Amino acid sequence: MSGPHPPWDAGWYLPARHLASPNFGPRPAGAAIELVLVHSISLPPGRYGGDEVQRLFTNRLDWDAHPYFQQIRGLRVSAHFYVRRTGELWQFVSCDDRAWHAGASSWRGRADCNDYSIGIELEGLEGATFETAQYDALARLCDALASRYPLTGIAGHEHVAPGRKSDPGAGFDWPDLRARLAWTPRVFVSAEPPAGREEPGPAITVTPTADRRET
Repeated sequence: MSGPHPPWDAGWYLPARHLASPNFGPRPAGAAIELVLVHSISLPPGRYGGDEVQRLFTNRLDWDAHPYFQQIRGLRVSAHFYVRRTGELWQFVSCDDRAWHAGASSWRGRADCNDYSIGIELEGLEGATFETAQYDALARLCDALASRYPLTGIAGHEHVAPGRKSDPGAGFDWPDLRARLAWTPRVFVSAEPPAGREEPGPAITVTPTADRRET
């Protein structure tokens, strides 16, 4: 009797809705995928439930549809995943590829987080709170990622680009996510060591259960 159907097709997570973005590239040769990077996004800011994020990630956003969009006109970005307020999960880029989500960034003394991270956008406003369904979906996704990739850390965009980015912000409940994942606390330590480059710890072990770019 065969086991449960694997949740992956190459770098695509099968439980997610798939909408391919053109905004991606190859990871550097030999790059290990070690970091989950949590973001927040809403377009326009504070408005939920539309398809503007999907349109942004696929270069189909109508820049004239809202005054705020003039501030990001021409932006070409993507994330691997997007979690709606309802917990609905979308995927835009294969996890085996490099999405454009982190921009200038550094994690534990290592630059260019896009090279070795998985970007997950939560529908929300930086500093505001998030929904229980989003934490549920995020925790399931993180465990699925850890079962496939040698993850050693998880952080927010604010931690890898301090002073430039502030998402997901103070409203994101890191203790809640830690409790749901039950990963070693070291996974959640500060993004930057006191001095020098900190060597990554062992990969997370998961117990099996039923034009303008952010480059």
